[in-house]
Amino acid sequence: MAIRRIFSLSPLIGLLSLFLIITLILLTTTAATTNIRLSLTRKRSKALPVFREAPAFRNGDTCTNTRIHIAMTLDYNYLRGTMAAVLSILQHSFCPENVYFHFLWSHYDEEIYKNIKTTFPYLRFKVYKFDSNRVKGKISKSIRQALDQPLNYARVYLGDILPMNVKRVIYLDSDIITVDDVEKLWRVELEEKVLAAPEYCQANFTRYFTNNFWRDPELVKTFKGRKACYFNTGVMVVDVLKWRKGRYSYKVEKWMVVQKQKRIYHLGSLPPFLLVLAGNIKGIDHRWNQHGLGGDNIEGKCRSLHPGPISLLHWSGKGKPWLRLDSRKPCTVDHLWAPYDLYRSKNHILEE
Repeated sequence: MAIRRIFSLSPLIGLLSLFLIITLILLTTTAATTNIRLSLTRKRSKALPVFREAPAFRNGDTCTNTRIHIAMTLDYNYLRGTMAAVLSILQHSFCPENVYFHFLWSHYDEEIYKNIKTTFPYLRFKVYKFDSNRVKGKISKSIRQALDQPLNYARVYLGDILPMNVKRVIYLDSDIITVDDVEKLWRVELEEKVLAAPEYCQANFTRYFTNNFWRDPELVKTFKGRKACYFNTGVMVVDVLKWRKGRYSYKVEKWMVVQKQKRIYHLGSLPPFLLVLAGNIKGIDHRWNQHGLGGDNIEGKCRSLHPGPISLLHWSGKGKPWLRLDSRKPCTVDHLWAPYDLYRSKNHILEE
């Protein structure tokens, strides 16, 4: 009887063992799945660079209450350039407390905000969100990936983003430094034009557009009656009131739609500006945009300074001074940017 009772329990033990095995498999699978899910949702964010605190810059005795509005974009990859640009502007301003910065970013980033506050404790600024959906489906792939970022198009919508009391603004790229008082740029006479910038009529204007554009008899009429010259959109003085009234954001957008259909240019936000405004802006002294110091958009080879006086240096092109300095392969012009670099490298931190 005892033997028979033992054998009768065998099926029950077998079922219990099978149950335990299945349970273990399920637990292991759940744990593995959980680990995968966590690894996907908890991506480590990039560590922001650490910057030294900039000195306080105060107004001279004869300064008035004139406010100078400057708009720039905020982006992790260009933050080091932005900090250097702000320092250069304040350092060379006779009335630095009159300068008010309007920063545009794609999404709220508390760490970037804190970085600005700790680096420039006395800076007068405000940050605005640029809705990337404004350009969703309107951006066409260009010859350089950095030019395809939605934030690169924020300058098109300054009239919509900035407060209504801002009537004029200087737009600056993040890869610039000034070596002159920015108030001189602020006070340029626009002569009823919506925009002022250095013009370069000796540049080969045709190369900014594709053969599709120049072969289309209707598209070519775009420049009829205009002496269309190249200008760089990284340094612009904009009459915000006229920009809003003339619906220039919409006019630029229309060309972005055409680009998606026919591919009429190779670069990012620059060509649609040229299509709308080239030949119809107030040209100002070239000293306010010594551009192209970053080389071309493909290789970013070193370039020398253009002859003539300089008020603003601009590393437009692929090569950025902070990257070339870090790689220990700087161009000669990059040493002009280095004194404004507030970045605290690991070596600086260890020395402190």
